[in-house]
Amino acid sequence: MRHTGQSYAPVISVRDLHYQYEDGTVALAGVDFELHPGETVALFGANGSGKTTFVLHLNGLLEGSGSVEVCGLPVKKENLKRVRQKIGMVFQDPDDQLFMPSILEDVAFGALNLGLSAEEASERARIALEKVGMLESHDKAPYHLSAGQKKRVAIAGVLVMAPEILVLDEPTTFLDPPGQRALTTLLRELPQSKLIVTHDVEFARSLATRAVFFQKGRIAGEGAADRIIEQFQWDQKLCKGQYL
Repeated sequence: MRHTGQSYAPVISVRDLHYQYEDGTVALAGVDFELHPGETVALFGANGSGKTTFVLHLNGLLEGSGSVEVCGLPVKKENLKRVRQKIGMVFQDPDDQLFMPSILEDVAFGALNLGLSAEEASERARIALEKVGMLESHDKAPYHLSAGQKKRVAIAGVLVMAPEILVLDEPTTFLDPPGQRALTTLLRELPQSKLIVTHDVEFARSLATRAVFFQKGRIAGEGAADRIIEQFQWDQKLCKGQYL
């Protein structure tokens, strides 16, 4: 759906996006969406409603019919390297992103892939770790960290690429309440536009400037988070991530 009332160009623009899996399952059935600079948008919807399929189109991991642009770049094979520098994906389980012997090496890995020297990559990694409050632990092995610390390091590993957009998939999973509060504070301080796939109502309320609700591969509603939660009776405690 179009986000009206904005005079500046969107950082994500999706038009009439369709996608069908090989088994015939229709995952997306004509999605229109825009994300504007500085926005934080929550994506709500039941499991299987199309949210994850949608975000995987944003960096070219999936390709359907329709148009997808990130920072003005069509998400096509020839643009994927540049697109993936613009949009940083933080997965639900940080262990999917952490694999090097030390935190510093893990975060520096992305910068090395940009072609930076080892010294430049290390410096960028230190800056990113400082932003997420993990610089003092730079020499620790990732498996020694708490769930909240791992999440912070995973975010640092994305920030080192200097993206304009952050996409976070269920970021509060595995976090206790103090970890969730710390993550909320961190994300508020980061200037990037953010797209957050979540079932966590309170987390979305605390961060999102807008929310959209996916249902059967379409965006069934969008607006202020409180209004969307009320409209779709969206409460993960009652429905455990299912549409009531």
